[in-house]
Amino acid sequence: MAKVIVLKKQDGRLMFDVEPAYIFSTLANGSYTITIKKAKEKRSIPQNDLMWMWFTCIERETGTPKDDVYMYYCKRFLCKVIEIGGHAEKIYNTSSKLTLEEMTEFLNKIKADAATELGITLPLPEDRFFEQFYAQFNY
Repeated sequence: MAKVIVLKKQDGRLMFDVEPAYIFSTLANGSYTITIKKAKEKRSIPQNDLMWMWFTCIERETGTPKDDVYMYYCKRFLCKVIEIGGHAEKIYNTSSKLTLEEMTEFLNKIKADAATELGITLPLPEDRFFEQFYAQFNY
């Protein structure tokens, strides 16, 4: 079984989530390979909150329940085809599995689609009237 040590470098210093010597002491005799890869940040809570405010807005404008709007966009933008044993199946991810960057891309696609297909302008937090939008749709 793989052992995982999470480290963070900040201001030139390394910080570990667990003492590396402890992890090494738990290994059985043998040869090992250590791989270091940059961690991918999961989507943020503010991103998730923004998405659900947008879906509440779309629900009010279209009458489609926001949970259905969510499923629609997951199927539209997070769908892929997998093939197992000669059988192709469409599967889709949910936003909970997305990284910070993937969630940004997902939100950009939703924003563009809502504008072009539904005629709904969905604001970003830096937009001029976002505070009013937030007050209306955040609950």
